[in-house]
Amino acid sequence: MQERTEDIIPVEVAGTLAGLFQERLRRSPSSPAYRYFDKQTEQWCEINWRDMGVLVARWRAALANEGFSAGDRVAIQLRNCKEWVCFDLAAQYLGLVVVPLYTEDRPDNVAYILDDARCRLLLVQSATQWRRLASAVDSVECLIRVLLLEGDDEVEDLRLRTVDAWLPHMALLTSPLPTDPHALATIVYTSGTTGRSKGVMLSHHNLLSVAHAGLTMVDVYQEDLFLSFLPMSHTLERAGSYYLPMLAGSCVAFSRSIAQLAEDLQIVRPTVLIAVPRIFERVYGRIHEQMLQASWFRRALFNLAVQVGWQVFEREQGRGHWSPLLSLWPLLRKAVAQRVLDKLGGHLRITVSGGAALPFPVARLFIGLGVPLLQGYGLTETSPVLSINLIQDNDPASVGVALRGTELRIGENAELLARGPGVMLGYWNNHAATAQMIDAEGWLHTGDQARIENGHIYITGRIKDILVLSNGEKVPPGDMESALCLDPLVDQALVVGEGRAFLSALLVLNAEHWFGAAKEFGLDPYQPESLNDERLKTKVIKSLHHQLRDFPGYAKIRRVALFLEPWSVENGLQTPTLKIKRAAVLERFADDVERLYRQG
Repeated sequence: MQERTEDIIPVEVAGTLAGLFQERLRRSPSSPAYRYFDKQTEQWCEINWRDMGVLVARWRAALANEGFSAGDRVAIQLRNCKEWVCFDLAAQYLGLVVVPLYTEDRPDNVAYILDDARCRLLLVQSATQWRRLASAVDSVECLIRVLLLEGDDEVEDLRLRTVDAWLPHMALLTSPLPTDPHALATIVYTSGTTGRSKGVMLSHHNLLSVAHAGLTMVDVYQEDLFLSFLPMSHTLERAGSYYLPMLAGSCVAFSRSIAQLAEDLQIVRPTVLIAVPRIFERVYGRIHEQMLQASWFRRALFNLAVQVGWQVFEREQGRGHWSPLLSLWPLLRKAVAQRVLDKLGGHLRITVSGGAALPFPVARLFIGLGVPLLQGYGLTETSPVLSINLIQDNDPASVGVALRGTELRIGENAELLARGPGVMLGYWNNHAATAQMIDAEGWLHTGDQARIENGHIYITGRIKDILVLSNGEKVPPGDMESALCLDPLVDQALVVGEGRAFLSALLVLNAEHWFGAAKEFGLDPYQPESLNDERLKTKVIKSLHHQLRDFPGYAKIRRVALFLEPWSVENGLQTPTLKIKRAAVLERFADDVERLYRQG
């Protein structure tokens, strides 16, 4: 077995994000930096750090030619690619502040962010993407340059240039401008589940300290290969699959798309994967669908493999006892679990889930099949990690232990408070919101309720989202909604019942499974009225009761309203990070909610 080597760059040596790249370039110029799929050759390619330095030099020179001053803001709206890295690093070399944008964000929100941050330049994927944005962005007067990574600049706009025409053919990579590590490096606009997005100001030190702290808790080596597929505008991906691998000298492969993720996993065969719970939930759902179609013997064998694999895990964690069943694990791993592991590439050492709560049944299934799954927790405002489980101390019901150098404690109303080097500088141009988030002693108020036991943090609810029934029972809907979405028929769920006698749910049905459900009851799947069929609703509610069997007695769904149109970014009901905008959904479907409680 090849010996794993470490070459982690200390935060003090890096200093800034540009300093990090400069040091990595000095230490391992010939080592692989990135892998990517070349559309022209239709081949996977690899680039080393030295050649990345050549590219970054060209981008730095082109940005310098624009005449911007240190501190000016520049925005990027690209899919994950080496050019994303080049743009970000080139901007950091010049002391510019990078504003990342989600590729699927609404044009009006993009325009708002560009105007609010006073961005001077915008880099987009293509002319098609720019045409989608142009009318909304036209009124943003501060924007003087728009760059197209792909396509031509035939659009009649004097601000427009293609990247190919804009970049010089050659340039030298001069040293980064002297920058205070605590200076502003990026403004990341939060998803905005309520109200307008707020610009989170993060410094070089914020991002580097959190990424480095992660390396002190989870071993990452030069030989590791990351697969990057979450948007790099998501701070978890940017810190975890960009800055952290650069600190460690690891290679990163860029997935072609979410749709091709399953294929890319088997081609790239990564050793490290960072994802959000929804990815694991979808795989969980597909596995259960396949098991429903399988023979009783295959189902029994699969369930036994998960059961025994979980017992093996618990014993390794020091929480379980020996059982004769454990002797079956080598056989079950080879016959059952290995098939799932192979679909994930077969080489995974570390898999991290973050960005939202991971339902325990999902964690148990993957861990039971031998996937090394660690759940973490944090906010954009904390750069973005506060805690993570450890390989040797992994409690999947928790979000782990505090990141090294970070303090966590429980405040009033069981709220989790955080203090440490990752806490943001504040919100851009919003002192009032900053003062609400960070108190005078430097404690950041997460808004999440939690408890801490044996060093592990357990999230119990969200203060603003707590539903109080008319009988006084308090229900955190988040965990319930996650459980409901484990039903194959349910794609999205929102639990309602504030001030009511019982709980109900608004459910968006899975389009593929809807046709089967409609056929079962002789309904026309193309008629909206079919969603109101009482037999169908009774079946759905019965299925939901099964998903909520482990919840308290009062946490039961009595009535449902069914929908087929997804809650999406485009219709304003979902954030780019796939979080449901609760207030917007309740406002849009207020009449449907009222009808649920007007019934006899």
